[in-house]
Amino acid sequence: MREQTFAVGSRTLTTSPVFDSYWRLAHERQHIFLSRTEGLPGPWTSDPILRDYRFTNAYRAADRVSQRLVRVAYEGPQDPEDLFFRVMIFRIFNRISTWEALERVSGSVSWQDFDFRAASRALHTLMGSNERVYSAAYIMPSPQFGADRKHDNHLLLLEWMMKHDFPGRIRQAESLQDVYLLLRTAPSLGPFLAFQMTIDLNYSSLLDFDENDFVVAGPGALSGIRKCFTDVDGFSAEDTIRWMVDTQWDHFDRLELPYRNLYGRDLKLIDCQNLFCETDKYARVKHPDIHGIGSRTKIKQHFSALVGETPVTPFFPPKWGLEIPALDAPSDSNENSRGPLPRVLHHQAA
Repeated sequence: MREQTFAVGSRTLTTSPVFDSYWRLAHERQHIFLSRTEGLPGPWTSDPILRDYRFTNAYRAADRVSQRLVRVAYEGPQDPEDLFFRVMIFRIFNRISTWEALERVSGSVSWQDFDFRAASRALHTLMGSNERVYSAAYIMPSPQFGADRKHDNHLLLLEWMMKHDFPGRIRQAESLQDVYLLLRTAPSLGPFLAFQMTIDLNYSSLLDFDENDFVVAGPGALSGIRKCFTDVDGFSAEDTIRWMVDTQWDHFDRLELPYRNLYGRDLKLIDCQNLFCETDKYARVKHPDIHGIGSRTKIKQHFSALVGETPVTPFFPPKWGLEIPALDAPSDSNENSRGPLPRVLHHQAA
């Protein structure tokens, strides 16, 4: 494949062969997600890279851990303090088994009656059993609050944010960027983590901003952009991500990809940002001669489907108004649908 150029006003974006792989990855990964959700038997793809290695879903909110976070946000009390506390403590550790260990401390995770010392002991016990406390998905720097253990410093970070009324100040935010800038003032939360947590909070009933209002490109996305484009003609990474959102259907149509979106929801800035990160990984195998930022040349995590896995109806923020198809009604995966699928199960909060 040769380079392609796309006019954007008076500027020109010049792409590499990885650019079309970005859209094929988005299409195929979404097809895999819908096929598994609908209970169709595997393998769900003929792409050997997607079959053999682990990739996140095209939509961030559809990933397994994010799915649990959304449920955590809506299944507990909805007052700002408790909601902020649950979302933040979940995403800081970003590991379902860690959340479940914290739940076992008192039966539920609540700001009003959270026992920080008991939580510290529970996490220390996990570590003593050779269990990981943190997910490998994010690098979580330890805030400097004087504790010996990293997880204790993060518990102290949460206490610090609550004492500085982050929930109340976030409720007064006028934009996603305002939320992001507030989170950036918290010790150890850099640009990438602060943005990811901003999106997490926006899933909840605490906020209701459009995900297309604001984006921050993480390190993986920057590398993916470098691989997809040979020249961005002065566009920032964030402007490039926004162009991907604005032109997504042009590319699915151009490549004749029968893309089905997320029950009527198109890709948003956070999703296209994440897809650049996943494309960076995908290209290590598909396009090994095209280099991004950094020296990684292999994909670490291999994929293996759970034997006899049972389809689970996904759960998304009710405010999105999505309609989820009934699990007993598989749809035609070759149909290009830009709206809800015919047979639906109305989305209800738990």
